[in-house]
Amino acid sequence: MAGQMILALSILISLHELGHFLAARAFGIKVEKFYLFFDAWGVKLFSFKKGDTEYGIGWLPLGGYVKISGMIDESMDTEQMKSEPQPYEFRSKPAWQRLIVMLAGVTVNIILGVLIFGFSLSYYGDSYLPNTAVVHGIYASDYAKTLGFQDGDKIVAINGETLAKFDEVYNPKYILDKGTRYTIDRNGSTVEITLPDTAIATIAELKMKSLIGFRQGFKVGEISKGSNAQAAGLMEGDSILSVNDTQVLYFNDFQEALARNKGAQIALTVFRDNKEVDLQAEVTKGGTLGFAVNPEKLAFETEHYGFGKSMAIGTSRAFESLVMNIKGFGKVFSGEVDPSKSLMGPIRLATIFGSDWIWQKFWGLTALLSMVLAFMNVLPIPALDGGHALFLSIEMVIGRPLGDKFLQVTQVIGMVILLSLMIFVFGNDIWNLAK
Repeated sequence: MAGQMILALSILISLHELGHFLAARAFGIKVEKFYLFFDAWGVKLFSFKKGDTEYGIGWLPLGGYVKISGMIDESMDTEQMKSEPQPYEFRSKPAWQRLIVMLAGVTVNIILGVLIFGFSLSYYGDSYLPNTAVVHGIYASDYAKTLGFQDGDKIVAINGETLAKFDEVYNPKYILDKGTRYTIDRNGSTVEITLPDTAIATIAELKMKSLIGFRQGFKVGEISKGSNAQAAGLMEGDSILSVNDTQVLYFNDFQEALARNKGAQIALTVFRDNKEVDLQAEVTKGGTLGFAVNPEKLAFETEHYGFGKSMAIGTSRAFESLVMNIKGFGKVFSGEVDPSKSLMGPIRLATIFGSDWIWQKFWGLTALLSMVLAFMNVLPIPALDGGHALFLSIEMVIGRPLGDKFLQVTQVIGMVILLSLMIFVFGNDIWNLAK
């Protein structure tokens, strides 16, 4: 998990800073440092100097930076600003050139997100689960059941559009948008369910990964040595029919049964060698028995596109993810969603990558993170690219630069805000994982 997260962030941060670097050099601005991660207090893992620029890797993996000569930035090099402006300095250039330099990193992240989405589709294709393959219907979370969903329901359409790919059910836009309407086939009858406006807040509060999922049969896979499953006599290939006389044909039913019996003895009925076998097992306090699961194989499909269509779809998905992030943060800032329940930092993001290194998943998440970083960096907070861009835009409107003292003070304020956010996000990650 850590390796994938560090690699993804290293790629995104390096290319983001490269955008600033290339734009600055294109306008003849001197770049004194180019660092991946921060060399806080002068501590660095690696560095070398080429030309006027020092390149290196810092020890603090909270981002990266380029130190642009003659600019009030996180380095707070006020001594440099006391001297007369030099032609090669940032402050000597026209406001429009400085604005381009500030927005170059965000621009690179957007382009990178589009390219990764597009190239991934071109190389791997678009794998999905056809809605027609979900033959057992859905399983509904406890919250979904309060909204009217039932296990076994088959979703026919969302907001009036026929659902061809079941994966669309997990698209966050349906949770973020107000009044999302599901059309359901329930044993031959049509049922309409509309999500309440409070759904996103409740889902965040309950820390739910999804509102619903698809039901899937399963068999017992590899048994862990010394596990409760081995002690109970479970064998690879067994089909578990019931727990405490309650039928568990689908894996979600089995998980729910174990969750209800954490730390308790349970009676299992399994199907083995064409006959039913009764067993006794003890559920761990974590709600497991200790075996791998062999899920029922479903008919996943992969659609392949030409390069042009891959890039078009990739562009659409990149900007859709950007819009979803904007909507999500809008709900946090408006107070609709508790930030402690919804915001994720690097620690929790690493868990999304998972412990298995799957390149298709890695590039998909990296593309998504690139769009997230673009959005975060363009926020009008002093010390971020968006804050610098805001002040440059004001300068272009009023026709004169803002005072160095004002910029220095706002830079400090911005850094305090960002440091506070980092402490909150990291602390929130640790707290949520520890619970």
